[in-house]
Amino acid sequence: MDKNRQGIEYLQQGEMEKAIQMFTAAIEENPKDPVGYVNFANVLLSVREPQRAEEFLKRAIELDDQASAAYYSYGNLYFNQEKYPEAAGMFEKALAIGPETNDLHYMLGMCFVNLGKNELSLPYLQRSVELDDADTEAKFQYGLALARAGVMDEAIKKLTEVTEADPKHADAFYNLGVAYAGKESQLEKALDQFNKALAVQPDHLLAGNGKKLVEQALKEQD
Repeated sequence: MDKNRQGIEYLQQGEMEKAIQMFTAAIEENPKDPVGYVNFANVLLSVREPQRAEEFLKRAIELDDQASAAYYSYGNLYFNQEKYPEAAGMFEKALAIGPETNDLHYMLGMCFVNLGKNELSLPYLQRSVELDDADTEAKFQYGLALARAGVMDEAIKKLTEVTEADPKHADAFYNLGVAYAGKESQLEKALDQFNKALAVQPDHLLAGNGKKLVEQALKEQD
């Protein structure tokens, strides 16, 4: 088996030392192949050694400035350090080279979410969901972005899909409650969603507060 592939298997199994051995061997066998350097960097990122990881990523890019995986990993490095403009720049480079993946679009969208640029996040989160409709976290974040943009009906649709796929997603139920609470005729639905959030997570403070506000609004209606 290819040493890089074997190293990735060890990494996925949490066998860090064995993964390092494989990637080291891959680099020694093919010192001009950027793949081994990127994989080694990913191990270092997973054990929170970003400075060493950056050295390997720089080397990978020196060897091949079209190594999309290196830019993606570099983006993750910056994202974990909350350097969102730099992370977005790296993800954009990876996207320009290709291939496009749902993870890449998701991370780029989340950079813009964290930068408070919701409108810029929308197309990337939308594309992430299009590329992998089963990614509930991407769909959840897309639903939130739609809600922030005021596209409530579509936001409700996406958040409902999240709760159907993951009935334990308390935050999706809570945000559905918020979306329904914005419509006077939908207060009963809002209350139902807040109750579902609290059934999953009894200490969900925001859902508890939302429930109290909606119950008060319903009493005033009566």
